[in-house]
Amino acid sequence: MNDHETWVGAKEVAAHLGIQKPTVYRWVKSEGLPAHRMGRLLRFKLSEVDRWARGRDAHASSEAREAGGRRLRR
Repeated sequence: MNDHETWVGAKEVAAHLGIQKPTVYRWVKSEGLPAHRMGRLLRFKLSEVDRWARGRDAHASSEAREAGGRRLRR
């Protein structure tokens, strides 16, 4: 991670991921989207968000492959 990377808010994360701002907050709470609390605010490092998203995509892809494999065995 770049030591000089700036902190961004939920609005910037939502725009970066192409999702709505409430989804950012939901993913922090239920999906483990990495966030750092600074007082009342949540702040994010886009490099951490990107790493999390890549891992989430890989997990979803493996689940889809497994589900597809089960369907083929019927």
